[in-house]
Amino acid sequence: MSNNETFQYFMMKFISLFSLCVLFISILLISSCGSKNQDAIPRPSAQTAALTVNGVVIKPQELDNIVRSSGTVLASESVDFVAEAAGRIEKISFEEGARVNKNDLLVKINDDDLQAQLKKTQLQIQLASEQEKRQKQLFEINGISKEQYDISVNQVNTLKADRENLVASIRKREIRAPFEGRIGLRYVSEGSYVSSTTRIASIQKISQLKVDFSIPEKYSDKVAVGAIVQFNSEETKQQFMGKLYAIEPKIDAATRTLQLRALCDNKSETIFPGSYVQIELKLKKISDAIMVPSQSVIPVLKGQTVFVRKNGVAVSMPVKTGVRNASYVQILDGIAAGDTVITTGIMQLRSGMPVNVMVK
Repeated sequence: MSNNETFQYFMMKFISLFSLCVLFISILLISSCGSKNQDAIPRPSAQTAALTVNGVVIKPQELDNIVRSSGTVLASESVDFVAEAAGRIEKISFEEGARVNKNDLLVKINDDDLQAQLKKTQLQIQLASEQEKRQKQLFEINGISKEQYDISVNQVNTLKADRENLVASIRKREIRAPFEGRIGLRYVSEGSYVSSTTRIASIQKISQLKVDFSIPEKYSDKVAVGAIVQFNSEETKQQFMGKLYAIEPKIDAATRTLQLRALCDNKSETIFPGSYVQIELKLKKISDAIMVPSQSVIPVLKGQTVFVRKNGVAVSMPVKTGVRNASYVQILDGIAAGDTVITTGIMQLRSGMPVNVMVK
């Protein structure tokens, strides 16, 4: 065998051996990768397929139907004083912030000219009355005609009417308290000239207060005059009780609410008109209310839903809600007594997902 043939023979052996080594290494690598991929893929099992959650079985229960709202306090009576007739203030008979009684004289406007006219008219009435008496005596003996006597009677009546007109004009120069209450700040002084547009002072009756508030229209058929109203003020930290006494006979089209007004005692005068208060209105109790935990109610685009378990899977049910309290929501439609409502794992649930429910 020549040197050339010998070289070719060893080269072929080398190539064959190298090919076998490459093939063996490739098989080892493929085998190793396959085992790793198998280890990376989780195997489904019956234990991990169903989500374990908590739930409650719905049972009808008695519900204190309380509607919460916010309101504004008003004085039971309130008046701003202005003069009925223009003139100069002659006397101011009240102290700012003082309590006054009904019909107390508060402000006197000068009426000297009217008093003089009244005195003149009274003298004219006295003279006309004496003349009428003489005319009557003559008429009884046919000394004058009926027409002449009627003229004298009419003159007396006309002068009396003038007197009444003057008395009414004088009364307009007096400002009296229309009811018992507390006077506010005054904006004029003695000697000031006032007209019918001049603000003098105000009076508030705060021994009783009105509270204005509104509730959603869905409660309009459940509220009635005489219902108990409880409210509290954040400023005074006190609670007050009152009774509903007036209901607006229409729904506000802009807010879809019903306007209500309650009356309560405030003899201690610890709360003032204009205060902001929190309202609790007690409606009729519901004996068979369907209540669910508030965390189980899910807001969606067209309303609200809850998840219930049916045949081992979670099912999303649209619901209509009613009264709310701190922990529960009333369900008016969508689920019934005996349904199991899911209360945890809400964000992980999808309709049709298998669930294991732990009932509490």
